[in-house]
Amino acid sequence: MTVSPHHRDLAERYGTPLYVYDLARVRAARRDLFGFLPEGVEVYYAFKANPHPDLVRALRTGDGPACKAEISSTGELAAALEAGYPGADILYTGPGKTPGELDEAVRHGVGLFSAESLTDLEHIGRAARAHGTTALCLLRVNSATASAASGVRMTGKPTQFGIDSETVPEAAAALTSVPGTSVEGLHLFSQSNARDEESLLAEFRHTLETAARLQDELGVRLRVLDIGGGFSAPYGRTGDRAAYPKLRGELAAALDLFFPGWRQGLPRVAVESGRYLVGDSGHLVTAVSNLKTGRGHTFAVLDAGINVFGGMSGLGRILPVSVEVPEDGDSRQVTLAGPLCTPGDVLGRNVAVPAGLAPGDLLAVPNTGAYGPTASLLMFLGRPSPVEVVTDGEDTVSVTRIERTRVPHGAEHTHG
Repeated sequence: MTVSPHHRDLAERYGTPLYVYDLARVRAARRDLFGFLPEGVEVYYAFKANPHPDLVRALRTGDGPACKAEISSTGELAAALEAGYPGADILYTGPGKTPGELDEAVRHGVGLFSAESLTDLEHIGRAARAHGTTALCLLRVNSATASAASGVRMTGKPTQFGIDSETVPEAAAALTSVPGTSVEGLHLFSQSNARDEESLLAEFRHTLETAARLQDELGVRLRVLDIGGGFSAPYGRTGDRAAYPKLRGELAAALDLFFPGWRQGLPRVAVESGRYLVGDSGHLVTAVSNLKTGRGHTFAVLDAGINVFGGMSGLGRILPVSVEVPEDGDSRQVTLAGPLCTPGDVLGRNVAVPAGLAPGDLLAVPNTGAYGPTASLLMFLGRPSPVEVVTDGEDTVSVTRIERTRVPHGAEHTHG
């Protein structure tokens, strides 16, 4: 059997392709991550990983420390507010904040803004002044150097993200005097999906050293320091989230060295995480529509493709996915193709599947709680969005589907 009886029952009830998220796994990931971190370090959940209201609500409620929200759109802002996040616990990031977005964010009391440039900071200040308030801001800095290899490098190269670190001394006076803003600290996000614990620790140490130098160059006492993330978890393939047994002690020691007041909250220290917190909560259940063999290759054509999972898969960014196969069963290798009328609709090549796979069978792609429907080509070729079922163990919490909505004729355009 390639899917669990519970997932099979849900697929029969709601059809495929189908996402199933388990809140118990979300709570476990949150508990694990806070357990690996020094006490008092805050965690911002990156809504881009999965903004489903039930999942993000589970990250701030219940026992233990609550996650805060890192967002970069008014859609994610709405999801955070719906899930009960107070404005004070929301960090608004991103290089392309529009006047309409900033107006809405300020109006809803967003607590922190990450400023990617001097002009971005000026735009934030303009929106704050329009509401008679001051926006608390972090300066996102693009460090000129990095320490360790990682899955996705975010610094040390030209990018739309952040202020180049080498320009900070000459720009310090301008950055710290923008009307309507108060520079509260720094935002340094250098990597995603670190290769291993040593790489993660090396990058955090380098980030802290850089932040201490920038504090001196800015002439501002940091009250908030966001050191980014890099916590590793598999995406669309079998495997487990990484464990970080040394992180608590070694990160605390590095903070003691560079920011000895951090234990008293000067600065407040935060990290960010997306897929680590929700990735292993999800399974994508998909049905085999057809099997086609030609020129020595077998294609399993599924009803799920890049339109429902990983819109970047056609560019080779997430290949290969894997599916769950019984350990004691025979298998064969196939190419997993989606239903779209494009050769780019491939989820994986040389993927092991049960030897007896036939049309109508179900397959389950594990670790798909992050970067699923909202990171995919949902509207491509007009196929329906997948159903998303949120469960808590065997109990069903909600059943939803993302749908296109019609904007009333003459609706006001706010650039947001």
